[in-house]
Amino acid sequence: MARINVQSDSNLSQTDASVNSTPIKTVQLSDEIKFALDLLPHLIWITQSNIGYCNTALKTYIGVETNNICDTDWIKFIHSEDAEHIYNLWTNAQKTGQKFEKECRIRNSVGDYQWFLLIAQSKPLKNNIYNWTISCTNIHERAILLRETTDMLRAHTDMLDVSVDCIKIVRPNGNVSHMNRSGCIALLGKEREKNFGMKWLDLLPPEVRHKGQKAINDAIKGKNARFAGMSGLGAGRQYWDNILTPVVNDEGQTTSILCVSRDVTLQKKAEDKLRVSSEFDELTGLMNRRAFKRHLKQSLIRSKENRTHVGMMLIDLDHFKHINDTLGHSAGDHLLKVLSKRLAGCLDSNAYISRLGGDEFAIIVNQIHSVAEMTLVAQEALKQLDAPITYAGKLINGGMSIGCAMYPDDAKDVVGLMKCADTALNDLKERGRGGARVFGQEMYELAEQKALQLDTARQILRNNAIEPFYQPKVKLDDRSLIGFEALLRWRDENNEIHLPATIVEAFNDYELASKISTTMQTKIFTDMASWIAQGINVVPISINASPVEFMRDNYAELLLKRLTSFKIPHHLIEIEITEHILAERGSEYVIRALKKLKDVGVRIALDDFGTGHSSLTRLRDYPVDCLKIDYGFVNRMNEEKSINAIVEGIAKLGPILSLDIIAEGIETDQQLESLRAVGCNLGQGFLFSKAISAEHALKMLS
Repeated sequence: MARINVQSDSNLSQTDASVNSTPIKTVQLSDEIKFALDLLPHLIWITQSNIGYCNTALKTYIGVETNNICDTDWIKFIHSEDAEHIYNLWTNAQKTGQKFEKECRIRNSVGDYQWFLLIAQSKPLKNNIYNWTISCTNIHERAILLRETTDMLRAHTDMLDVSVDCIKIVRPNGNVSHMNRSGCIALLGKEREKNFGMKWLDLLPPEVRHKGQKAINDAIKGKNARFAGMSGLGAGRQYWDNILTPVVNDEGQTTSILCVSRDVTLQKKAEDKLRVSSEFDELTGLMNRRAFKRHLKQSLIRSKENRTHVGMMLIDLDHFKHINDTLGHSAGDHLLKVLSKRLAGCLDSNAYISRLGGDEFAIIVNQIHSVAEMTLVAQEALKQLDAPITYAGKLINGGMSIGCAMYPDDAKDVVGLMKCADTALNDLKERGRGGARVFGQEMYELAEQKALQLDTARQILRNNAIEPFYQPKVKLDDRSLIGFEALLRWRDENNEIHLPATIVEAFNDYELASKISTTMQTKIFTDMASWIAQGINVVPISINASPVEFMRDNYAELLLKRLTSFKIPHHLIEIEITEHILAERGSEYVIRALKKLKDVGVRIALDDFGTGHSSLTRLRDYPVDCLKIDYGFVNRMNEEKSINAIVEGIAKLGPILSLDIIAEGIETDQQLESLRAVGCNLGQGFLFSKAISAEHALKMLS
């Protein structure tokens, strides 16, 4: 073959003289083959024994008329940027007969270049001589589109590399097909990577791979997904917020997944600091309620896996409010801090403690084996108040009540376990504070009963089913009417009357007790106003007040406001309280309210007298007008001389202290005569009348 001389574009710009001045002989082809070659749209050049031939498409495209084009001729029509590579391929192919393909630009007759796929195929002869067939297929539109797409992808890649977010293209099988600069640095430790295809999840720490796989599975289904990830180790660990977006085709199939990972390390560290500050009590340094619940949940999970037990103790300091009220809140805070250190110090590695709020603490004991073992821990906690605690030179006296429960014997989850321990604690408080109480099923049944009573109370309030009944008070000598005691009754949907014992727990709840009291007072005053309007001579009516009604320290004001609204004279109302209310903490609110009422003419009666703990020496200081002897004394006075003596003593005490004495629960004539014999002149009970409706009370008044 003749040696090829690659010419410059200036040479190629010359006219048809680009054809060699000494053409070689024409290839001997049959007319049928020439006809077939001329029909093809491809540019064809053939050599046989160093004799060249080109088809019509080639001659027309490059603008020549002769068939006799040698290799130096057709290479001159190739773009200068492609010609050197083609020349090297062609030179090597002539020696080896190696087939080659190459995309290149070929100049047409008007001087424009178009892209072709050049394929050179050889046929060996002898003495390393080859026949060659070179075909050029026009791929101009595809090549231009491909290069535009490549340029666009390159621009997009440059844009992606600018982003500080880690951006990855992941195939549905989890392999990475592309990753921007930030992603390469974070996951591969270098800025560039040419050979992608690695598993994305293999680049992540093992502890987050299951979350990543779940996110990929969701993306494959066409759903957006998100999960928290991490990379690196130790101090260099980074945290990422990974957002996966599926890329779907027209059929809705996910062809790839776009994953954008944002570095949230600084945010995570800030959140960790905030979590630490938000999960520990500022005063004591113990875990707060939020952290406690999280740790307790983890303890129960481990206990379930290991088939062990977890003991829980809820601690409440007895009369802590009294310490704050008498010694100041700083003294109360000092007590909490000292006790916290003592409690934390007495626990072993299997236990941890939390301050839930106020004076409430909780202790969790892991890997416990029995109730007895839990009780020993509770007893050790109780001992922490044995050693004196002083503040500003004053001794702080305190007690502790502990409610205990065990997982999984008492409850199966966090909420249930805390509820059981709280139930045991409340049961202990109701029976007298101090010590430890282990949860029992009977406590749960009692708690359910109380909950049912509260629910019933709410229901009858919604249905406005409360109705006051009136039990007469009489003089014992002639049984003449001197007053009524208003008693709560409520009607169900069958019009049956129920006693307040069915909702007794509601009177320990401020909201419910206050609403019931408001309803009762409103209906009582409505009856009284109606009777007064009819010209009836109304007798005084007693209204019972539960202790919790005085908690807001506005009982007297609310009552007087209602009396004014209904225009009820103050002397026609008597408020009955039980004896123990005057000895409880917070009794100062009760006494203030009673004094205010007494000052304006409202009478005060002390109910169930003799069953509480009030000192007789203080009785004269209470704002009381009347003492009511408990029905239990009346019922036993004829059988027990000591009880008879007590009743007689109370009856004689009345005139000395200028108090009326009324005996409750009189049911027999014998009781009536015995009461009269000891000097009791007033009473009430079934012997005279049961509690009656407002309609019957009106008839009795008439």
